[in-house]
Amino acid sequence: MKGGESKAESTSTDQRLKTRGRKPGKKTKKDPNQPKRPPSAFFVFLEDFRKEFNTANPNNKSVATVGKAAGARWKSMTEEDKAPYVAKAESRKTEYLKTMQQYNMKLASGTNRGEEDDKSEVDEAGSEEEEDDD
Repeated sequence: MKGGESKAESTSTDQRLKTRGRKPGKKTKKDPNQPKRPPSAFFVFLEDFRKEFNTANPNNKSVATVGKAAGARWKSMTEEDKAPYVAKAESRKTEYLKTMQQYNMKLASGTNRGEEDDKSEVDEAGSEEEEDDD
C-alpha cells in the first residue's frame, strides 16, 4: 500500500476516531431539579401565535403548518412589533439566571441532585401509612 500503511492500521485509526472524546455507553444523567432554560423571543411569540392560529384554523392538526406560518409572520414583523416579546424573553432570562444561581449554590453546598428530596418523600409517605393504620 502507498504511504507504508496496512489495512489493519487504517481501520484501527477509524475506530479510535469514532470513540474519541467519550466512552461508549456512558451518558450523563440530567438532573430533574435543574431549572429549564428560558424561551427565546420567538418562542414567547409562538405561545401567543398558536392560540390565534388555532382559533382561526380549528381543523388544522399539523404542527409544521403552525411553525411555518409563525416563522413567516415573525420574519415580516418589525423590531417595534417584536419588542414586547423580546422584553418578556429578557425578563424570563433574568428569572432563570436567578434560579440557576440558587440551584448552583445548593449544589455547591452539598445537596446532590435531589437525593435528600427523595428521602424526605419516603419518610413522609412512611409516616402517613403509620397514621392510617392507627
